[in-house]
Amino acid sequence: MKIFRTVSELRQWSRATRLSVAGQTGPLIGLVPTMGALHAGHASLIRAAAAQCEQVAVSIFVNPTQFGPSEDYAVYPRTFEADCALAEAAGATAIFAPTVEEIYPTGAATFVEVEGLSSRLDGQSRPGHFRGVATVVAKLLIAAEPDRAFFGQKDAAQVAVLRRMVKDLRLGSEIVVCPIVREADGLALSSRNIYLSAAERAQALTLSRAVRKVEALFVGGERDARTLTGAALEVFAGEPALRVDYIELVDWATLEPRATAAEGDLYAVAVWVGATRLIDNTILG
Repeated sequence: MKIFRTVSELRQWSRATRLSVAGQTGPLIGLVPTMGALHAGHASLIRAAAAQCEQVAVSIFVNPTQFGPSEDYAVYPRTFEADCALAEAAGATAIFAPTVEEIYPTGAATFVEVEGLSSRLDGQSRPGHFRGVATVVAKLLIAAEPDRAFFGQKDAAQVAVLRRMVKDLRLGSEIVVCPIVREADGLALSSRNIYLSAAERAQALTLSRAVRKVEALFVGGERDARTLTGAALEVFAGEPALRVDYIELVDWATLEPRATAAEGDLYAVAVWVGATRLIDNTILG
């Protein structure tokens, strides 16, 4: 497995791959953007990419522009050697691990912002977050020139922003969304789960319970957003130590609120468990 540190190295690898298999149809290059601290959820993305693409690059970059001033950028887990081992075992053929200076050269003044979507859900409680996400993913797509880029459904709001960005900028990469990977007890995998104490981890299971409650009501025929939200709030009320950031039923494409649920809508929750903010969601139907 190759390890690249610069954009030029990654781009040369991608273009050389295309030349070596000239004339072959189907996706050749897959990209899995990550911030490292890889877990089984990331491994599922890499395996999906390896199943669909000839070569798979995994980026490992803790992106400073998507963190707020009081967030956990400085302490975000960095486990590069373990990440490389997991990525290779899952089918990655290249790692892109640039420095901050490589991605954001001195004096860089260009950013990507998807207006409207970037101020909804996580964007409302984390101003500037989606601008940072859109900017770094645009840079990664331009550098790697992948046919497909793979993301997890757990970051469904991020997916909506990136789909719109790719469409608006006419980028040549397809966004592929893979299912949420959960622990046996239902907790959605997250690199931030490492922050949780034993008691907080037990409390965090409330997120998946709330999501499952909403799913069950929808399957049973309930469509009213207020009723669905009320049911989720009842679940969270059982853990008063939790602090709800948002509970929203939205159109997955626009992230605009829905009064009446329909198949394909996104039901998303974000909750503070102690000092750790966790997210979960379901695509209804």
